[in-house]
Amino acid sequence: MASPWEVHVAGASARETHRITVQVAAEVHRIEHKYSRYRDDGLVHAINHAAGKAIAIDDETARLLDYAQALWDASDGMFDITTGALRRAWVFDGSDRVPSDATIAALLPLVGWDKIDWNGETLRLPAGMEIDFGGIGKEYAVDRALALAAADSACPVLVNGGGDLAASAPPANGQPWRVGVTTGFDGIATPSLQLFRGAVATSGDAHRYVLRDGRRYGHVLDPRSGRPVDGAARSVTVVAASCSEAGGHSTIALLKGAGAEAYLQELGVEHWIYRDAH
Repeated sequence: MASPWEVHVAGASARETHRITVQVAAEVHRIEHKYSRYRDDGLVHAINHAAGKAIAIDDETARLLDYAQALWDASDGMFDITTGALRRAWVFDGSDRVPSDATIAALLPLVGWDKIDWNGETLRLPAGMEIDFGGIGKEYAVDRALALAAADSACPVLVNGGGDLAASAPPANGQPWRVGVTTGFDGIATPSLQLFRGAVATSGDAHRYVLRDGRRYGHVLDPRSGRPVDGAARSVTVVAASCSEAGGHSTIALLKGAGAEAYLQELGVEHWIYRDAH
């Protein structure tokens, strides 16, 4: 998942910590293999290359698709995992390559959750459409890894997947885990959070963007325009019960653009937002 992962097991022996870490690594690699859009031997590749045919969906993937639909509903269609086709035009590698209006317009008919056929058992995408679990995959992996680790150990566990993390319980001394918020931007003062249990997730464009004529285009795309969201914050961090929930809220907040603060305040979740000073 192109991110460093950490496993902290409070009060455990070295042997137990090693066993749990191996278990977590195996689960993360399993999820990456299954849901990465960069692999041609995984489920996502099979779905995206089914040429308009229906694909039978297993229970795990069904839960992810149902969650993706819930996020689509909650965001008024802004959180949309069918934006995969737009990645053919946008390559967020720090370069200055911005696709033309014509290129984007040609891909927009291939975007839209309401265009797919999902009945809880089979999934059919119109030919040329693509799904991308990138917006929920890592957070799901954190939650799964923590669940497996917590089921195998009575010790408090914290799993950190590239800054998105979840904890099963406070450390043995009863004090909270101290979690530093990471934006990826140098010179930005960030808070330190106290987490007893639950999760923290951050969404932002620190590492995935295009820079053209002094304008920064972040990687979170508006499915209606096919372009990066106007007025998006640089980074949004949310605290929630699960990493999937925190990640969903932080990404929707980015998609809300100037309305990020109002959205999170209405939810009543602990959050931190960084925007450019100008």
